[in-house]
Amino acid sequence: MEGEDITPQKDGGVLKLVKREGSCDELPAPGDKVWVHYVGTLLDGTPFDSSRERGEQFQFVLGEGSVIKAWELGVATMRVGELCTLTCKAEYAYGSQGSPPKIPPDATLVFEVELFRFRGTDVTEDGLVTRRRVVTKGAGYARPGLGTVVEVTVEGSFEGRAFDRREALKFELGDGDTVGLPEGAEAAITAMEQGEESLFAVAPEYGFGSAGNAGYGVPGGAQLTYRIRLAAFDKAKEPWEMSAAEKLEQSALVKEKGSQRFKEGKYQQALAQYKRVLRWLEYGGSGAGAGGEQGFSEEGEAARARALRLVAYLNLAACGLRLGDTDAALENCGKALELDERSEKALFRRGEALLTVKEYERARDDFLKVLQLYPANRAAREQAAVCRKHIKEQQEKDRRLYGRMFHKLSEAEEEEATEKPGKSVEVVEEKGKKAEEGKKEVEGKKEEEGKKKEEVVSMEVENAGGVEEVEKKSSVSVEGEKAA
Repeated sequence: MEGEDITPQKDGGVLKLVKREGSCDELPAPGDKVWVHYVGTLLDGTPFDSSRERGEQFQFVLGEGSVIKAWELGVATMRVGELCTLTCKAEYAYGSQGSPPKIPPDATLVFEVELFRFRGTDVTEDGLVTRRRVVTKGAGYARPGLGTVVEVTVEGSFEGRAFDRREALKFELGDGDTVGLPEGAEAAITAMEQGEESLFAVAPEYGFGSAGNAGYGVPGGAQLTYRIRLAAFDKAKEPWEMSAAEKLEQSALVKEKGSQRFKEGKYQQALAQYKRVLRWLEYGGSGAGAGGEQGFSEEGEAARARALRLVAYLNLAACGLRLGDTDAALENCGKALELDERSEKALFRRGEALLTVKEYERARDDFLKVLQLYPANRAAREQAAVCRKHIKEQQEKDRRLYGRMFHKLSEAEEEEATEKPGKSVEVVEEKGKKAEEGKKEVEGKKEEEGKKKEEVVSMEVENAGGVEEVEKKSSVSVEGEKAA
């Protein structure tokens, strides 16, 4: 049998024969996801499996033991574009048991394998930060989370040039930008175990973005590589390990940190901080319910916790609006309104979210509710006017659509009347007229309801003493894009 022995023991268990060379120098490593096509045959040429016949590339993660040993060894030696055959003895394939009915016991197998691509395992859900290599495995299973103080050695590089080399760098996860680390590097650290050293690929969206980093000499849109060693970390306290006073103190600090990130336009980072607040405050401890305040024994503590939760939900809604996540914005506005049904910002931001998804009538109702409660809110007045404009435009479109439909219906019935004696054209016209009148009546009622709501709001503004007087009474100004 032809081929190079690629087994560590050189026992001839796996022979590799390259039929076509690959196009790059880099090889896949343990932890990488690989995409291949293969055709498997017995030694006599009898086929037993083929991804090509299925028309779908086979993918697996190298080093996880999800494939036979011959594949773990063989694919790790391949380059993208390479085509090879792997001749595998039974101890590197399916052993003495085989894989009935197609693979007999103690069978030597031949695989033709082509490698199409590989990449590291995803660190972020969108796949824009990936682990390319595990240089040194870590110990244990614990990983640092947001708020954990870590000590790392980092080396950031771009196109083979190192722009950042530091040892014993100590900081709190979530504050990486204060020490010159991009969001992607922090995300990578949260996926590491203590003592681990790994290589990560960071896309521009998690690196220095389109602006780049002049201090490091990194241009905009740069794909970064980070080699990181997690030397140590002090695991942050879990909610059940914290006293009520600690939760309130830390929540207030983290809320401010989130608001700072929001002002800087770092909405994902701000969102993560607000979620930390809720995680602490909604774990009330023994006997606590979902509301969270039950875990605070003193009335003052419960009130502070409730206020912080309200702010967190409001600001999560603001982040959702900025990130284009309307569902999240609506959900968090709803939770804020459960805590305070008169919340000006929750009603306004829910109106903004509904306006985004063209729910004009529901959005208008929210803006009118804001005006009913807080008549001085000019932004709500303007948005209500925008909703009215859209509703009117939609009604005009509906009228034209229904008009065409009734016209076609009338023509059809007129044609039927000429074919059937006893059914006059006058009767048909009368039916069409009544249908049109019914449609106009329904539209008129909807429009009248909208006007009545706005009249009620106008009357309440007048009764409140006018806009100037109300502005003196109201200390809250809502601008939908600002964090609370």
